[in-house]
Amino acid sequence: MKKAEKITLVSSLADSLREAKSVVLVNYTGLNVKTQQELKKRLKEVDGHMVVVKNTLLKRAIELAKIDDKIATDEILSGQTALIVGAKDPIAPIQILGKFAKENELPKFKVGIIDGIFQDEASLTKISTLPGRDALLGQLLGALLASEYGLIGTLQGNLQKLVYVLKQKVKGGD
Repeated sequence: MKKAEKITLVSSLADSLREAKSVVLVNYTGLNVKTQQELKKRLKEVDGHMVVVKNTLLKRAIELAKIDDKIATDEILSGQTALIVGAKDPIAPIQILGKFAKENELPKFKVGIIDGIFQDEASLTKISTLPGRDALLGQLLGALLASEYGLIGTLQGNLQKLVYVLKQKVKGGD
């Protein structure tokens, strides 16, 4: 690759990193081309994409984008590194990666940045197992409404008892 091409690549990669909702670095050692294509296809469905780039160019792009320096250490940027970028939903690409890694035992999470917050491998693994956004919102709504349903049930029970007592009075009971 010529120097001008490298500069253009680093610049466009830096722009992509700045605009991304999530950025995850993975070790893709052992993934064959067919498996990589399948992963890219799945990521594309959730507006994510995978980029394989040399570690030195990736480090320059990270520095140019001025994102967290913890992601660009020499220890992290060693071996085969692929960059997974989530454009709209920060969590969906990570969930796709987690599911894919469970099925294929590859790729391995390194580190990432989600909405500007650094995440280590353990955090990314936990995030990858979370239910989808809609399911989480449903759970939250259910938790918020549970106390109201309990109150309504209690009030209805007391009203039913009052109606029963009044019926007994009308019938001539004590």
